[in-house]
Amino acid sequence: MMQYIIGGILLVLIVFLTGFFVRKKYYAEVDRYESWKIDIMNRPVSDELSKVKQLNMTGQTEELFERWRQGWDEIVAVQLPEVEELLFDAEEHTDKFRFNKTKATLSRIHEILTGTETKIETILKELDELIGSEEKNREEIQTLQEEYRKSKKQLLAYRHTYGSTAKPIETILDEMGKQIERFEELTEQGNYIEAREMVLGLSEKMRETAYKMEAIPKLLTECENVLPVQISELEAGYEGMKEEGYILDHVEVEEKAAALKASLASHVTDLGELKVEGVEEGLKEMKETIESFYDILEKEVHAKHFIGQYKDATTESLIKAKEENEDIQAELRIVQQAYHLRDEALTIPKDLEHKIIQLSKRHELIMKKEEEQGTPYSNLSDELKDIRSSLDELNREQEEFNLYLQTMRKDELATREKIHELKKKVAEASRMISKSNAPGLPQGYKDLLDEVHNKIEQVNVSLTEKPLNMKFVQETLLAAEDTVDHFYKKTDELIEDVVLSERVIQYGNRYRSRYSSVHDGLRNAEEAFRQYEYRRALEEAATTLEKVEPGALKKIEKMLENK
Repeated sequence: MMQYIIGGILLVLIVFLTGFFVRKKYYAEVDRYESWKIDIMNRPVSDELSKVKQLNMTGQTEELFERWRQGWDEIVAVQLPEVEELLFDAEEHTDKFRFNKTKATLSRIHEILTGTETKIETILKELDELIGSEEKNREEIQTLQEEYRKSKKQLLAYRHTYGSTAKPIETILDEMGKQIERFEELTEQGNYIEAREMVLGLSEKMRETAYKMEAIPKLLTECENVLPVQISELEAGYEGMKEEGYILDHVEVEEKAAALKASLASHVTDLGELKVEGVEEGLKEMKETIESFYDILEKEVHAKHFIGQYKDATTESLIKAKEENEDIQAELRIVQQAYHLRDEALTIPKDLEHKIIQLSKRHELIMKKEEEQGTPYSNLSDELKDIRSSLDELNREQEEFNLYLQTMRKDELATREKIHELKKKVAEASRMISKSNAPGLPQGYKDLLDEVHNKIEQVNVSLTEKPLNMKFVQETLLAAEDTVDHFYKKTDELIEDVVLSERVIQYGNRYRSRYSSVHDGLRNAEEAFRQYEYRRALEEAATTLEKVEPGALKKIEKMLENK
């Protein structure tokens, strides 16, 4: 029983606490909406509306002002009082724990206040647009009136420079004058927004008209004077060059000049209709076309000059190349008898001769066409440039091949000189052996000396072959050089072993009477020395001496170095 009582008390307590916190939440919502309502009431809408009264309160301005005032009055007199009553109802529902009704009431309040905010925002935005339109109109119309008067004066003062375009420009300016007057009427009638739209249109129209008025005089001058003169000069230059013998059938100046004149007439007509942008683009293309024709004619002039300057020089260069080719072929026959050449090298002079013949035929054809005067100089010039370029390449190839032949002989002389040097080096090694007082030579050293003589003889034999195979000669020479270098190195080592082994044996004699091991070791060393095995003698003596006097070998080496 007690458990039920306690459970009931807890349930009542939970319900009470829940209701307390929910009521507190809704009271806070009521306070928030109350603050929102007060904020709306304090908006300076009336002050902003009073600014409109400074404008002409007629027409569009009067209609807008009346609509805005009625909207604000409805907010203050109807919607906000309704919100006040709903707030009171929400508070009463909350006091009585009617939370569903409270929620529904607060939702309605939120809906009204949100709609009110939107309405106020629209009023202020439209109001700002109206006042802003009036301010901007007042500033910009002054600039437009000044530009309008300036354009009228310019047309009046320089009417002759506008030609047939003066009348349509005048019509546009007159229409703009009427629109400025219409703007004044709209402003006086309070139609500021409509006047704003007119100002924007006038600004764009004025910019466009000013641009055309600035461009047209120059365009007319180009259409009626500059370009016609340039076309005439082009035609005259074209005819003059034809009379001088230039072949210009490929240029087609006459046809293009007629087309350009027709285009100029069309552009003048377009200017009369004030189609400035199209005319500007068209004249730009015409100038580029005229310039391209001048480039073509100038190219023909340069081409004629190039041919006159280089045709005879090219003839001389071809004759010289042919003579050099004949010399190379004669040199090849001589070298071929003495040297073995690679197969591909034998065909090079003939191939070059064939190229010279082909270039000569092409050059003769150019000179023939020039005499016949049936080919444009530019074509002949391009062909002559190609011939000269090919001739330069051919001369480079002949020079390289001639150098190759000369190198063959130089390599032979260099090889003979190298053999002489190798023999001198072998003789020097022999003198070094003689001075060393070595009692004899090891068999290995004698064999190496024989190999040296054989290698040198192989090089000599390879030089006697006819024709001479320089690749094989170079290979045998390289082998001989390696063998001689090895022999010279071994000579140095042999002399060093003779001197050092002899000195070590002499130094070790001081220990013979005291140590039988030293006596036996040195005796073995002396035996090896007498058999000309100097390296073994050195190793035997040094090993024996180091046992009784460590470091003795280095001491002896240092003594020999200081001598």
